[in-house]
Amino acid sequence: MDQHLKRAIVGGETSLGIEFGSTRIKAVLINNKFEIIASSSYEWENQWNNHYWTYHPNEMIRGLQEVYAQLKQLVMMHYGVTLSSIGSIGLSGMMQGYLVLDSTGELLVPFRTWRNLTTSTAAKFLTREFQYKIPERWSIAHLYQAILNDEEHVRNINYMTTLSGYMHFLLTGNKAIGVGDASGMFPINTATRGYNEEMIEQFNELIRHKDYPWKLEDLLPSVYSAGEHAGYLHEAGARLIDPSGDLQAGIPFCPPEGDAGTGMVATNSIHTCSGSLSAGTSIFAMIVLDKDIGMYPEIDILTTPDGSPVGMVLANNCTSDINAWIRLFHEFYEALGYKANVSHLFHVLFNKALEADPDGGGLLSYGYYSGEKITGMTQGRPLFVRSPESRFTLANFMRTHLFSAFGTLRLGMDILTQRENVKVDQILAHGGLFKTPLAGQKMCAAALNVPVSVMPTAGEGGAWGIAVLASYMVCKEKNESLTDFLHLKVFKDVEALRIDPDITDVNGFNRFMERYTKGMAIEQAAADHLQKRDEIH
Repeated sequence: MDQHLKRAIVGGETSLGIEFGSTRIKAVLINNKFEIIASSSYEWENQWNNHYWTYHPNEMIRGLQEVYAQLKQLVMMHYGVTLSSIGSIGLSGMMQGYLVLDSTGELLVPFRTWRNLTTSTAAKFLTREFQYKIPERWSIAHLYQAILNDEEHVRNINYMTTLSGYMHFLLTGNKAIGVGDASGMFPINTATRGYNEEMIEQFNELIRHKDYPWKLEDLLPSVYSAGEHAGYLHEAGARLIDPSGDLQAGIPFCPPEGDAGTGMVATNSIHTCSGSLSAGTSIFAMIVLDKDIGMYPEIDILTTPDGSPVGMVLANNCTSDINAWIRLFHEFYEALGYKANVSHLFHVLFNKALEADPDGGGLLSYGYYSGEKITGMTQGRPLFVRSPESRFTLANFMRTHLFSAFGTLRLGMDILTQRENVKVDQILAHGGLFKTPLAGQKMCAAALNVPVSVMPTAGEGGAWGIAVLASYMVCKEKNESLTDFLHLKVFKDVEALRIDPDITDVNGFNRFMERYTKGMAIEQAAADHLQKRDEIH
């Protein structure tokens, strides 16, 4: 038994982070030295309900209680202590989407997640009105689309928030949100670190003829920056988390944050000219900006948890097609009568990419399971193409698919680095694509032509990141910035594995991108002429 961790639990010198991700709810309990005491998780999936992707509120509560119960059991098992007091708590969740409550605190419609692409008309109109990009995923786009649709529930809205803000409200009664999460609801004024007041007035004027009994500012949660106290666990909240009655009320909460911001914290990439990159089912890069940039449909403007502006490039597709090919290789291997560990197959096949021709031997792939805004594709068709002259080897095959995972992201990143001359000193990467050491990093460095680092903490993800933010709230020194707290305390002794771009790989990726952009017509033709299986049947 680790006695110093036990002393932290008994003394309440701990922070709990809980993140509601798209496929998993995860809880992490840390001490004041940011060491993990215990962690737990709960698998969940979104549901297609009445034309919207959603998660049921009962499942939110069930997942919350399950991860806490697991955590509590682990603490008892390893340290012999009943978890009853925690120094601070933070909640994080998938960003954006639409959660609206009436005056009694009940949801008016099922939670509409970021995955719903049903707000195109509203997003385009508001982008023109504000002269500021409003993505379809943002809460304000969902609200305005509901208004355009004349949905009856709109008149009865009392509160609009995100998933993290909703869970925070249930546990504390405080209508709060962190500035990073708020930046996915409505544009932020980075000078005041609050909502853009001028745009709020524009929106109110836009809907004045509807004569709703509210103004937009009445619906939105109060914005908090990292380090501020955003409420305390009330008695009902304590019983909600821990129905056994052991958990004590009164625990302070940090501002609830979005998963993009907590990922930046977990990779120490919230300072200017740094960036984080998450590569999984989708891929996105978050670059902390050192200046204002123009409005581009490919770039979302968000903020860090302490309010600095961030340029976000998001592509819907990344590793799904790679995973499908690995499954095929796994099936072939087992058909020969062998048993293979899937993780080992990933390791072997990813490393083959390091033996490939720099440009992937003239091969081409698109891992488009769904459409892509950046390339104008409304539908996706996974596609692999080669010419008779291509060098069709396993190494080139794997490099091509890894290159393709970064292709759409590169198109968006070129806007930041080439058109706007945004400086990027390094990228801190995390996600499944980087579990195999070296290969994913090397391909990423080639794609973006920037050093790429992976930290050992990156695997803990947003739950650890929001636990660190909760710790910052109670442990920071007077006037200590979040950047200094992370750099001088949290990551002081953390070694990152850094890969610098290799000029041969960079030139090879550039040749690949020439094929990738020219071949986009092939992908469009596949979408136009190859029906989905459910359409055929």
